[in-house]
Amino acid sequence: MYRTNSCGELRISDVNKEVVLSGWVQRSRELGGMTFIDLRDRYGITQLVFDMETNKDLCLKARSLNREYVIQVKGKVAERSNKNLNIPTGEIEIIVTELNILNASEIPPFTIISDTDGGDELRMKYRYLDLRREPLKNNIILRHRMSQETRKYLDNQGFLEIETPVLIKSTPEGARDFVVPSRMNPGEFYALPQSPQTFKQILMVAGYDKYFQIVKCFRDEDLRADRQPEFTQIDCEMSFVTQDDILNTFEGLIRHLFKTVKGIEFPGIFERMPYQEALEHYGCDKPDLRFGMKITELTATAKGKGFTIFDNAGYIGGICAKGCGEYSRKQLDELTEFVKKPQIGAKGLIYVKLQDDGTIKSSVDKFYAAEDLLRWAGQCHAEKGDLLLILSGEKYHTLNALNELRLEMGNRLGLRDKNIYKPLWVVDFPLLEWDEETQRFYAKHHPFTSPKPEDTDKLDTNPGEVRANAYDLVINGVEIGGGSIRIHNKELQQTMFKVLGFTAEEAERQFGFLMNAFRYGAPPHGGIAFGLDRLVSIFAGLDSIRDVIAFPKNNTGRDMMIDTPSVISQEQLKELSLKIEPNPKS
Repeated sequence: MYRTNSCGELRISDVNKEVVLSGWVQRSRELGGMTFIDLRDRYGITQLVFDMETNKDLCLKARSLNREYVIQVKGKVAERSNKNLNIPTGEIEIIVTELNILNASEIPPFTIISDTDGGDELRMKYRYLDLRREPLKNNIILRHRMSQETRKYLDNQGFLEIETPVLIKSTPEGARDFVVPSRMNPGEFYALPQSPQTFKQILMVAGYDKYFQIVKCFRDEDLRADRQPEFTQIDCEMSFVTQDDILNTFEGLIRHLFKTVKGIEFPGIFERMPYQEALEHYGCDKPDLRFGMKITELTATAKGKGFTIFDNAGYIGGICAKGCGEYSRKQLDELTEFVKKPQIGAKGLIYVKLQDDGTIKSSVDKFYAAEDLLRWAGQCHAEKGDLLLILSGEKYHTLNALNELRLEMGNRLGLRDKNIYKPLWVVDFPLLEWDEETQRFYAKHHPFTSPKPEDTDKLDTNPGEVRANAYDLVINGVEIGGGSIRIHNKELQQTMFKVLGFTAEEAERQFGFLMNAFRYGAPPHGGIAFGLDRLVSIFAGLDSIRDVIAFPKNNTGRDMMIDTPSVISQEQLKELSLKIEPNPKS
């Protein structure tokens, strides 16, 4: 028996108990003739005591141990004289009578403590060491608990967990596919699923009216903090439902997770906001509602005063930063440089300071009288002590820049508290979006999303104005999940393919299996998929999803620990009927 108890289990009630513990050496301290070792396992830390006077050889052996040695000890539980009430085992210690070294350890490349000195790349290379740290351990446990609570909730709602294939057919919509060559079918390829979309719709046709799956998905896209090439979805679909049925059911799931995992309950139903309203007031389709600072359009008020930048702009909008009327020139210059970053792309920033003494100071007061600036202030609900920040240009480009500026001010003013949660349903998305480069429409969500029934006639006459029966769940400015009511009618699906530029032959080649299924009685259906990685990171208070994934990849899609992707042998390539051509870009 390697242990009778874990390192997080023993309490004051266990004093005088003979125990066996096993784990890793967290740290060692020598105080006179005494040696103290913190022994760590997944469950916690227990202090071990060795006394030079009572057992010199054992104490010297303990002093030979380095961090991360794996050891086993036998001993008696004793009450600590200097209690550490910051840990659950802090009232006891183990007076050790036997010590066995189960495995030695080299000195780790970084210190295995909560605030480690290891950088991201080093921690990812030695992920097995990084996962020993308390924050990552807690994240993995949190992920496990949220997965289990998700299953409990959906099972109680009558959902069936059904697996769908991982080797599927490549389809042209969405991000790039990861493809897998078929040895048995030379020159042909599988694709890894970006989502189980068509399979869950076929399950609805098959009569399994409530499906879910916690499933791996794969997208070959440029990476960032909240993206990985492989990620996990809580994927769900229901039959004989309306949009309200979907929202109510899965709002229930989110409420269940917050209540059982974090002890948080939300009053009333989640706010529902149309897509266009989200754009006009917050500059994006995933607004952070933890603070106000709504965008106000000033186009009509600010034009026509001889200020060329405004007079030539398609849109002028501003936000009001409460209590910032005394911002310094340096602070305003920093904000100007922020909005001029390439990823934001504003040409400049106009400010109006409503100072505490009642004076108004602006970067455009040569062009606008005080009463003009006060009119702007009134529109933005600004008062003494407030600061107006104004941008102009093409409408949607400017709204996006105002969104970034609003979030930056929220950060500077401490308004984005990670212990506050503001869920929101964004609804009434456009069905399609126009791409100037290719001169065609693309599906805003995917080609199986149903249009609003009242907008269906516009598919032939004005596709750009058609709204989708689609919805996203947003929490604190992060898109947690999204879905739609699906097209279940073959004729409407064929019309959608036509609008998206598919020929009848292309649609049949790519999606003929789904169209054939629709010929045999497809029920009305819809669903949603939540990003489990993002949801866990929100619960953990993290901006990146990497530290809620046991073995993530870096920003170039590389697994630093196992060093992949990697080359394969010529024999393997030959077996797969593949030939690697030199890449002129490399």
